[in-house]
Amino acid sequence: MRIGFGFDVHQLIEGRDFWLGGIKIPADKGILGHSDADVLLHAICDAILGSLALGDIGKHFPDTDATFKGIDSKILLSKVIELISNKGYKIGNIDTTVVCQQPKIMPYANVMRTCIAQICNITIDDISIKATTNETMGFIGREEGIVAYAVVLLLKV
Repeated sequence: MRIGFGFDVHQLIEGRDFWLGGIKIPADKGILGHSDADVLLHAICDAILGSLALGDIGKHFPDTDATFKGIDSKILLSKVIELISNKGYKIGNIDTTVVCQQPKIMPYANVMRTCIAQICNITIDDISIKATTNETMGFIGREEGIVAYAVVLLLKV
């Protein structure tokens, strides 16, 4: 077994889409980033990569590479899953927390879990998505940014 931890943070701005957990969620502000800026999928990617000491998402998909400009983060997660599969591992489970003031994301949690499960070749019962606010404090409370944390268990196949 291997355990990995992932973290990602992005700014929220007007005029961008709000992609989270592989789905587009209606929101007044979107997430700013080189890719689609899906902080949840990015944190999961980092947790998976970290579990096998393979670096981070920036090493594998640098924001200086035009190839990844605007890329769908589901593609990045698929590539990370392929990488660990080639190394003889599979996902055991994923536990995540998203911290944002708005929008409320829990109504979309099961759709996100389904999307992530399909990419990772696991069931939705193997994925936890939790959400909290920052109680109006700091950049998250002012709705300037969003944070995601992920913990992943990998199992040797």
